[in-house]
Amino acid sequence: MFSYQKRLQYPINIKKKDLRMAKYLITQYGGSNGELAAALRYLNQRYTMPDNRGRALLSDIGTEELAHVEMISTMVYQLMKDATPDEIRAAGLDSHYAEHGKALYPTDANGVPFTVTYFATTGDPLADISEDMAAEQKARAVYENLIDLTTDPDVLGPLLWLRQREIVHYNRFKELFKYYQKNLKKGNNQFTSQPVDTDNNTMYNNMLLNQFQPNNNDKFM
Repeated sequence: MFSYQKRLQYPINIKKKDLRMAKYLITQYGGSNGELAAALRYLNQRYTMPDNRGRALLSDIGTEELAHVEMISTMVYQLMKDATPDEIRAAGLDSHYAEHGKALYPTDANGVPFTVTYFATTGDPLADISEDMAAEQKARAVYENLIDLTTDPDVLGPLLWLRQREIVHYNRFKELFKYYQKNLKKGNNQFTSQPVDTDNNTMYNNMLLNQFQPNNNDKFM
């Protein structure tokens, strides 16, 4: 269960239209190294992590990546707001406009639609966390490329913040990788000796351990 706060993780208030930047930035929504791929990758991989430490970290970071999807979507929307068809055509976004108008649609900067082939799950914790570390480094590199393409402080601020979060996520995954590398038996996801779970993940643990029992007031559509 997610608790949704109706605010962005970092404030965004872009006052100047820049359709070319919107075209570049959309890659961090629907591109191979974007936030949507990261969120789905981590929230999917968490189920085969061997302990609550891994499941909780992937849940935490996957949830934050959904917040980053909100940020990127807001930035693209603000960069394109009030654009005319002529401006859209000049920026090379006419094919997007023909299909979607000014609606958001997850693609990379070349217009290639999002696909789940951007991420993989092997069921092997070390393999999956290795992929996650690489994903964070590639996302950092893309943000650095995007930072090079703008001088607008309203765009630079969120991009610099997002870049820093990729570094934080990489370090957290690196810590988890080293922990699993030390404690797991080679070739499978079983611990050599079951460690004591000292993480304070009560809410998440309860979600895993307790079967959901709807009450009479619950309505399912």
